[in-house]
Amino acid sequence: MKILVVDDEAPIRELLVFNLQKNGYDTVTADNGLTALETAKDEDVALILLDIMLPQIDGFEVCRRLKQNKATSKIPIIMITAKDEEIDKVLGLELGADDYTTKPFSMRELMARIKAVLRRSNTKDQPEGELVIGPLKINFNAYTAFLNNEQLMLTPKEYDLLKLFVTNEGKAFSRDELLEKVWGYEYYGDTRTVDVHVRHLRAKLQAAPSISDGIKTVRGVGYRFTK
Repeated sequence: MKILVVDDEAPIRELLVFNLQKNGYDTVTADNGLTALETAKDEDVALILLDIMLPQIDGFEVCRRLKQNKATSKIPIIMITAKDEEIDKVLGLELGADDYTTKPFSMRELMARIKAVLRRSNTKDQPEGELVIGPLKINFNAYTAFLNNEQLMLTPKEYDLLKLFVTNEGKAFSRDELLEKVWGYEYYGDTRTVDVHVRHLRAKLQAAPSISDGIKTVRGVGYRFTK
């Protein structure tokens, strides 16, 4: 399993590569945004560790382009940066990043995050066939969703959230439960990660208010879906 490490600081790249290889991963590296895009397309990459402050194009733009390209859109991304302001974290998540951690980081925690993201992205336990709810159609075999016969451009986490909601109609999920079920770990991250993804998912479903409004906020708990 190969991980792409993107950071313009050689000592950080070397530290990450050393620890990743010690944990059994193959690695490739990039020291700028353009090289990262090319490497992600050319290599069989299972996950990307992506710094934000990069030469040529920054990590936000790299993430946006990767998620918009069908060839790379399903590669999970963990953003790693020295910036710890909330707006940076929210922007990264809204662009499709799967997780976010700040420098200096605990290598043990980072490895746990990597394993959790990879475990979730490799899970093949989705239902078979198709589910149709009004204007929404989800093809579980093809991992696609359509609204009013137009394909929704969902990130992997948005798709997983949508699938979880519509296949558990009426069930309220806490934010911690959603982190565990969709992100695959128990509260390593901030529960605001869930709120960001739900908000983004609702926005993509706005063409069908019966669906977008069906994702209800349960005060003091989390979210549930009702038709």
